[in-house]
Amino acid sequence: MIKVLIADDQKLIRQSLEIVLNSREGIKVIDVASDGQQVIRSIRREKPDVILMDIRMPKMDGVSCTKIIKENNPEIKIIILTTFDDDEYVYNALRFGASGYLLKGVSMEELEAAVRTVCSGGAMINPDVATKVLKFFSRMAQPEYTIPVEKQGVEELTKTEWKIIAQVETGATNKEIAEALWLSDGTVRNYLSTILNKLELRDRTQLAIWAVQVNASKRIFDD
Repeated sequence: MIKVLIADDQKLIRQSLEIVLNSREGIKVIDVASDGQQVIRSIRREKPDVILMDIRMPKMDGVSCTKIIKENNPEIKIIILTTFDDDEYVYNALRFGASGYLLKGVSMEELEAAVRTVCSGGAMINPDVATKVLKFFSRMAQPEYTIPVEKQGVEELTKTEWKIIAQVETGATNKEIAEALWLSDGTVRNYLSTILNKLELRDRTQLAIWAVQVNASKRIFDD
């Protein structure tokens, strides 16, 4: 029997998924949660095999929750089930150990197949997301692949902006950055927007790669 935990802040989605999955042979929904903190409490009691995890939830988002779970319970398989295919979410969810990344709207047959696949040690990624991931890692695999940034933009970065870039380098989420630097989530988002504009970068993923290239973490200690 595959034990499944459903985490989504929308009650209707939780109920719908629970009804459908419980109707499938060999699968049982053992609990539901509406936020990341409830997920953490639930796995201590229930020990699920697979978690269907939404991204945007109150109190603790799905990416942060995935990181915590995989650090402490690496045997639990996590499938991100969300409406968002933003680079930041995809990159960090897979980086922290998610076994699947599906967009809401997949058929119940596809969802059932994903649960069985990750439980047996495989991975299941939505085709559109998979294309994005493959392109990203194929670029990363090229020795000459770098993120070009104008010198002027780098010189305009403030001390606080460098600290935020160093956090991005480690894969920290906005919430984790906010907690580490004693800032609000909104302030972190504003800083990131300013940083991307200064460096003329497209998104957070490019910023993370560039931060690794320049060793941002070491730089803030050297300054």
